[in-house]
Amino acid sequence: MFSSTQRLLASAIATLASLPSFAQSAPSTGNDLLETVLVTATRQGVSGGELPVAWSAIDQDTIGFTSPQHANQLLNRSAGTWISRGNGQESLIALRSPVLTGAGSCGAFMTAEDGIPLRAPGFCNVNQLFDANLAQAGAVEVVRGPATAVYGSNGMHGVINVITPSVESQPNTLRIEGGSRDFYRILGNMALPNNGTAIAFQASEYGGYQAESGYGQQKLNVRNDSEWGAWRLASVLSGSNLNQETAGYIQGFEAYKDDAARRDNPNPEAYRDAWSMRAHVSASRNLGSDQTLTITPYVRRNAMTFLQHFVPWQPTERNGHSSVGLQTSLAGDSDNSQWVIGADLDYTQGWLEEVQAEPFSPNQPAGIHYDYEVDALVGGLFAQGDTALSDRWRIDGGVRLESTQYDYDNLVSAGSACAPDASACRFFRPADRSDDFNNLSANLALSYGFDNARVYTRAASGFRAPQTAELYRLQAGQTVANIDSEQIHSIELGIRGELFDALGYALNAYQMRKDNVIFQDRDRQNVDNAKTRHEGIEIELNWQISSVWYAELAATLQKHRYDSATALLGSSGDINGNRIDTAPDSFGSARLGADTVIGIHPIKAELEYVWVGGYYVDPDNEHRYAGHRLVNLRADMQVRPTIKLSVIATNLLDTAYAERADFGFGQYRYFVGEPRSVVLGLSWQLD
Repeated sequence: MFSSTQRLLASAIATLASLPSFAQSAPSTGNDLLETVLVTATRQGVSGGELPVAWSAIDQDTIGFTSPQHANQLLNRSAGTWISRGNGQESLIALRSPVLTGAGSCGAFMTAEDGIPLRAPGFCNVNQLFDANLAQAGAVEVVRGPATAVYGSNGMHGVINVITPSVESQPNTLRIEGGSRDFYRILGNMALPNNGTAIAFQASEYGGYQAESGYGQQKLNVRNDSEWGAWRLASVLSGSNLNQETAGYIQGFEAYKDDAARRDNPNPEAYRDAWSMRAHVSASRNLGSDQTLTITPYVRRNAMTFLQHFVPWQPTERNGHSSVGLQTSLAGDSDNSQWVIGADLDYTQGWLEEVQAEPFSPNQPAGIHYDYEVDALVGGLFAQGDTALSDRWRIDGGVRLESTQYDYDNLVSAGSACAPDASACRFFRPADRSDDFNNLSANLALSYGFDNARVYTRAASGFRAPQTAELYRLQAGQTVANIDSEQIHSIELGIRGELFDALGYALNAYQMRKDNVIFQDRDRQNVDNAKTRHEGIEIELNWQISSVWYAELAATLQKHRYDSATALLGSSGDINGNRIDTAPDSFGSARLGADTVIGIHPIKAELEYVWVGGYYVDPDNEHRYAGHRLVNLRADMQVRPTIKLSVIATNLLDTAYAERADFGFGQYRYFVGEPRSVVLGLSWQLD
């Protein structure tokens, strides 16, 4: 597949690269794709047009206009990115990947706030995006593919970085929203420039579509920007709390098309309670000779309790961790080159307990399944830089060395959690032990700049150390987790540019291979030492059609396959060559919008088309979900100089669909997609 992909992309690049020379006299319409400043790739503000990586940036105005209730309503604006929504605020990430499931699958992605991971390395959670305050972010940046050397474990498939707004850019606004199925939310932003402080808070309640579902959620960000002598300080405190009544899967082939079934909640007892707190101080100063030193100490703490409604025996899990860490970097800039070197350190104390209230079978007994603590120390050294070889040619590269050490303490008896007569106990608790993993990643890119475009090729590697839940929460048949770090190797070809100062475009093709892959089969059994391969094309377009009309596209074509001889328990055969489950051939979004003035009232409206192609829901490729297509509408109007009205209608055509499809324990299972929803908003400018 990839050879044809390369030929197609090379042809497209040749065509696009030849066009900018005709565009020099075209009037500017404000398209600033090449001028976007990106901080995620290097921890420094650099021109996105110069970066030889695949990236997307969602700015503060777009975030405010979208006003997302869930991460998937915002991040579908990035090609290669699909946030699969569970019930309430739950989610699973696909970033140049299938939707990955299992205790450690979230380790394939780095989700961060101001460049600091939301959860500690080794302690990720698949739903961790609900910790971030997306609706009030200053920007959200996505880097696709193995990250640069400034990121270590978990930066395999890419990075989602939520950036808090500076005090200077923080608006003074109050927004109230109300909508379908008892959705209510209040969002407040307050800037106090005299003391360099900004506060953002939100609180929401949702009644839920399915029976006995819904959530209450609160988030807070406090930021202070100040100076202390020669140091520039950015201090951030973030917190979140979620209390959710969870609706479980509905079962049966295409049950989501049945009006009665889609309102049902097979698990009215299910819930999720989670809170998080993070704080950091980023201190930077100039050292002369265009060098900048940045030191960022941080702390994080979180805890979560939830019912595992997705397995038949339904245990309760409690987990959490506390961390202290330090990021340091020294960056240099000259006419011909830029570089950054640094060291990172993260120390975490984590814990997990799983308890089952009622016996299900001798192999899933009542009582404590797991109860353990883990101390983790992760340290990394990195260097990343670029230099100009000529007026048009640049070379970029980086390397990172990282060490991960776990000290595991089992707090209950080691061995099987079942009675001696159990035939195949599901749960096994290893004895106390220590584990360490040393990993190296590198990247190298060569790029060529045209007048209004840059074409590049990039090779990169990435890794993730095993997550603690994969090592110490063993499944049936396991007595020791003899697993190693996952490794990924990527090559990609891309071009980014502008045509006629009106059409911004980014086109990328990639091929990646992974080793030592850890995943869960359809019955949630751990499988390790597998191989997978991943290929795709991503395209993003941003067209300012006129001074009023604009159009945008973020589209992905992809293939994700198993690439090793692997026979699963209960499988019909070897899955080598099969498509990885929950990996649609294509997905994306397209928008047509208008930004104008009617009378004296500024108004903006946007019609959005979102699609997810069909995909297999099991590794054997015997069961399939057909995919779905949705239409959304957003609009706002400035009715007074300080008052704005808005309306957001999702699933405008009332399509019956599944947010996520699954096949497990012999059944089709679906997280229900909600019918048409309308949210009205009223915003006040408080200045």
